[in-house]
Amino acid sequence: MLHIERIGGPGFGGPHLKGRGRHAFHALSPADQATVTALFDNGDVPADRGTGDIFQYRITREEASGPQTVQVPERMVPAALIASVQDTIE
Repeated sequence: MLHIERIGGPGFGGPHLKGRGRHAFHALSPADQATVTALFDNGDVPADRGTGDIFQYRITREEASGPQTVQVPERMVPAALIASVQDTIE
């Protein structure tokens, strides 16, 4: 299972608005599985100014050795993972 958290953005909703989701890795298309695997292989990617990325996404997966997390710009995240994120107020 992949856990996805949207972070950053224009500040709408303040610190109480959280964007989180979950998506089964095996339910992704083969291309999206390859993209997610590459994200973890390459590690964190800082946001580039001027690319239009408003959000960063923190993606966590469970491995035998424990959880692994990467943080990447929105443009690198498969649409299926972005679509799984729901906004909640905490």
